[in-house]
Amino acid sequence: MFTDICRRAVSAANLSGAEIILFDTAGRTQIDLQMMSEIKQIESIINPTEIFLVADSLTGQVAAEVAREFKNTVNLTGIVLTRADGDARGGAAVSMKYVSQVPIKFLGIGEKIDNLEVFHPDRIANRILGMGDIVSLVEKAAEDLGEENIKKAEENLKKGQFSMEDYLTQLRQMKKMGGIEGIMSFMPGVSKMKSQMDAGGIDEKIITLNEAIILSMTKKERENPKVINGSRKKRIANGSGTDAATINKLLKQFKMMSEMMKRMSKGNLKGMSDKGIPPELLNQLK
Repeated sequence: MFTDICRRAVSAANLSGAEIILFDTAGRTQIDLQMMSEIKQIESIINPTEIFLVADSLTGQVAAEVAREFKNTVNLTGIVLTRADGDARGGAAVSMKYVSQVPIKFLGIGEKIDNLEVFHPDRIANRILGMGDIVSLVEKAAEDLGEENIKKAEENLKKGQFSMEDYLTQLRQMKKMGGIEGIMSFMPGVSKMKSQMDAGGIDEKIITLNEAIILSMTKKERENPKVINGSRKKRIANGSGTDAATINKLLKQFKMMSEMMKRMSKGNLKGMSDKGIPPELLNQLK
């Protein structure tokens, strides 16, 4: 049955002028002899250019055994490692590369199609060692943010300007990049930062709350948060489903971000280091 499907797929692709055909077989987290036999038959029928093993990085040594069996059964040419954004940090990558002797070509760091990234050995090594991966973080930010928004952000930075609209853009950017934990996975000193956040009781909900608060502000309030008084806070709290205390925390965070942006615009990076989250900012996030 599956052999007929493969032949028909190749025939249809040739007739339509398709240049690439992807054959996605059934998945297993354990070695399945029947499935391995089917895959070997498929290989003999379609004679593929590439054969990738898609493996879950969180399965640990089991993934390494599956990789070994695939290598012994078919002409395996590469590995796609999914859930590489998990706490394992890519330890399975080392084992799978060793037992299969084929390169890891892609990493899956999310559930969407654009969460598939090219594998860079030096970068994943830095993540495993807790040294971060700033290059990938910058690339991902540039890809998600877009050239126009990047230029706008650069202009505002040069002028030392930072509004609630800019802060809202940053929050949405963080959500696109996997939230606070997604960004931290690329940062040096990630273990220390995570422990600080756990101790401070900080979680992903803070991004959603802050976004709701900013969206409940008027244009004037976003441009100049200093005008936000008691009555305005009450209205914003009602609109965002929060309270005055949460709004005060956001305003303090925003003030700190504004001051930091002004220092950066003047080339003064004092106090910014890779030793974790600055204590004063952590206190405002609590």
